[in-house]
Amino acid sequence: MKLWYAHEGDLIEYPVDGYVIDLVRGELLIEVQTGGFTPLRAKLEDLTSRHPVRVVAPIPLTRTIVRVSENGEVLSRRRSPKHGRGEDIFSRLVSFPTLIDHARFELEVLLTVEEEVRVHRPGEARRRKGWVVLGRSLVEVTERLNIRSSADLADFLPARLPAPFSTADLARLTPIPRRVAQQMVYCLRSTGVIEIAGKEGNSLLYRRAA
Repeated sequence: MKLWYAHEGDLIEYPVDGYVIDLVRGELLIEVQTGGFTPLRAKLEDLTSRHPVRVVAPIPLTRTIVRVSENGEVLSRRRSPKHGRGEDIFSRLVSFPTLIDHARFELEVLLTVEEEVRVHRPGEARRRKGWVVLGRSLVEVTERLNIRSSADLADFLPARLPAPFSTADLARLTPIPRRVAQQMVYCLRSTGVIEIAGKEGNSLLYRRAA
């Protein structure tokens, strides 16, 4: 992913202020993060006090599972039933939602097609019945979403959302899992995009902030 994203002249894994930065493009520091954002929090809070920083976060829309033998022979290929969406970024952004409005911070979401290679090793990876992940590779980037402020986060709210709405409404209309809807609401509340509008039973209701 770093090599795909890099431009000619970028510095790769370059030291800046005591940190190793994935890509340095002029004054811009770029971090490519395929997993959660929590490990980046302190680093980003420090670096954005002096530098413009962009976090690049790939989200797999689709993933093909390739099973191989120990000598690398392809045994089977199948499409994973799991599908990603742009809204999945909120599962990572919960680590520092208010940073999105920092003048020196921006987030770029890459919606991707990936391949995951697995090999069978009995006794390991019990949840996958012994199929161990050897690695993942990028096949294609289908879309790029630039998020530079909380206004861009607001664009993830569906147009037909009732007022007020619950996380169940959000999950039904997007559609995303209820857990992701809750994380999305947390981020949007933290950045002032939405506010609490009351309760319905045990569920909080929300509305767009004025």
